[in-house]
Amino acid sequence: MSGTFTLIALAFGLSVDAFAAALGKGTGERTSTFSSALRIGFVFAAMEAIMPVVGYLIGMALSAWVAGVDHWIAFVLLSLVGLHMIWQAFKEEPETIEDHAETAANGPIRGPRWIHLGLAAVATSIDATVVGVSLAMVGTNLVLACFIIFVVTLVMCTMGALIGRKAGDWLGHWAEVAGGIVLIIIGALILTQHLSQGI
Repeated sequence: MSGTFTLIALAFGLSVDAFAAALGKGTGERTSTFSSALRIGFVFAAMEAIMPVVGYLIGMALSAWVAGVDHWIAFVLLSLVGLHMIWQAFKEEPETIEDHAETAANGPIRGPRWIHLGLAAVATSIDATVVGVSLAMVGTNLVLACFIIFVVTLVMCTMGALIGRKAGDWLGHWAEVAGGIVLIIIGALILTQHLSQGI
């Protein structure tokens, strides 16, 4: 679980919902400049990297109680998050580019735009808290995991904001489906690895 490739895959799975949100934010920008896209990416990445710390601390507090079934807990949590992402992708109606363009033309509904951006970042990173619990259960290097999650999310969300005006109305949902599948696969790999070792 602590391998760099696995952590990158995990970071991808976590960041795709933020990527989908960044696509939407990109469609609402009056101009798709790199600086504005980088700002959006940084906010999402920072929140996505912070939330696993909260979950990790919770997981460490519980680890002594659940040591015998920690791999099952990691599998269940990652699978539930993944399934929820897939369900959300098909449940929600995608917002069209025209919807975001109208929002941009009329300005934010309430409050400064950076507050809306921050709230979106919190909403899309809640699942990272649950994943943080799983990281604690399997003894992952938290600093490395958060760093990789930050970098991957920053890149993906910056790209998402840049291309949002052209693709935000359809790519976001499929990205979220892909991310959910990745999380389920990682959970299954954790479970398989522990069971094969007789743990």
